[in-house]
Amino acid sequence: MSRRATLLFAGMCVFWGIPYLLIKVAVDEVSPAVLVFARTGLAALILLPFALRGNGFRGLTGHAWPLLMFAMTEFVVPWWLLSDAERRLSSSTAGLLLASTPIFGAVLVYLTGGAERMGAVRWIGLAVGFGGVAVLAGPTLDSGDPWAIVEVLATAVCYAAAAIVVERGLEDVPNLPMTAACLGFSALVYVLPAAAQWPGRMPSAKVLGALGVLALVCTAIAVVLFFELIREVGAARATVITYVIPAVAVVAGVLVLDERFTWAIGASFVLILAGAWLATRRGDTPIIPAHADADAQPPLESTGTPEQQQL
Repeated sequence: MSRRATLLFAGMCVFWGIPYLLIKVAVDEVSPAVLVFARTGLAALILLPFALRGNGFRGLTGHAWPLLMFAMTEFVVPWWLLSDAERRLSSSTAGLLLASTPIFGAVLVYLTGGAERMGAVRWIGLAVGFGGVAVLAGPTLDSGDPWAIVEVLATAVCYAAAAIVVERGLEDVPNLPMTAACLGFSALVYVLPAAAQWPGRMPSAKVLGALGVLALVCTAIAVVLFFELIREVGAARATVITYVIPAVAVVAGVLVLDERFTWAIGASFVLILAGAWLATRRGDTPIIPAHADADAQPPLESTGTPEQQQL
């Protein structure tokens, strides 16, 4: 890769590897609803001037239903679930569990008619990946808090579904206006819940900083940089960040929040990422939407969404 592509790649790995840490910090003082409202609202306002250039919003006409589905599965539902789960889970555990998103994506594509069959290698990948989830989830389940694990895995399912929505219904929609519009809609959804749960006193500077970085850096700036990375190296190579983001999440949690690095985290990291790679690898029977042309790009490599590239 060129020097510019290398810098973009490194930046994206950091920008999408630290949200778990920042969410963990923020939910100590604000509710998940307030967090999601602040993050989506600020990010939408930042992206709006760029999205308005060239009448970009005209490209959204006629895509109301897919846009609604994308907003719900990419922002509205998963960001609340993840924020609520991190009130009880470590940020490193959440980041690793979300590395299972491509595995759920392969299952969803298969179940929704995206492929005639899956080869043995992909089935092995699914088994290995879910084995990694079990290794990581086991100690948490023993501690008596299974709901947090369910919330993070549901977040992964949502991200996987969002990728499919983009691939099948929003492939020709301009990326930046789509993201800005869906973030704005998500903020509107959380206006009343956030108002009802607004903190009685001003959050600490640490929490305000976490919210600001989440909105400005991890969402608004990251979206723009990711589109630049795609232009520089292509969609397929850009999605390699998927395999680096969980490592960044674990390292950030251990170094900044003093979270423990256990054998379960290490083993699950290897199993989940190996399973994700095997389950989504290209082969003789690629997972392609049933209605797609033969030359269509396989799902789970979609370029239309920012955070699902955490998959």
